[in-house]
Amino acid sequence: MSKTNGRADASVDERQKQVQENELPPADQGDGFEEKEPSAAETQNASTPSTTEDELQKLRGERDILFDRLARLQAEFDNYRKRAARENADYRDFAVAEAARTLLPVIDNFSLALKSSVAKPEDLRKGVELIHKQLQDVLQKMNVQRVPAQGEPFDPNVHEAIEVVESNDVPDHHVLEELQPGYRIKGRLLRPAMVRVAKKTG
Repeated sequence: MSKTNGRADASVDERQKQVQENELPPADQGDGFEEKEPSAAETQNASTPSTTEDELQKLRGERDILFDRLARLQAEFDNYRKRAARENADYRDFAVAEAARTLLPVIDNFSLALKSSVAKPEDLRKGVELIHKQLQDVLQKMNVQRVPAQGEPFDPNVHEAIEVVESNDVPDHHVLEELQPGYRIKGRLLRPAMVRVAKKTG
């Protein structure tokens, strides 16, 4: 009869106790849970996972679609840019043509005045005055307005001072004399008026 060590028996008992503690308790029949066998589709999906090659092909397809869309958008934008540039050029040409058309009658009158060799100086002056008025009417139709200058307060935004003259004829820092008229179109300055500005004497 072999002798046993008390420590060995205690170690066996402890292992059996740990196994019993780690075992799951039996299922409760009244909890409503029913264990089912996996379906064939689930078994097939589990056995055949999607490969990275399929995902790569899908991503390449999406990339090609995006590149195609980008190329079409770039082509549409390029066409729009060319069309806008062409329309702007046509508009400028039309505007210049319209301005030239309004000036043709004035040129015709100048030509008639130059051809008249028997006109008296008084008649020639009247003719030039009429042509000048005709030009003013053309500018008015084109929304070109003269910048007020004579006697006005000096405004560096619309006046260009050529000289400052001591004078009491007009208030200090007012336009004493207009040397060349200025014009603006719809509030936008075409050219400033060249003026002499008064400076109070004393």
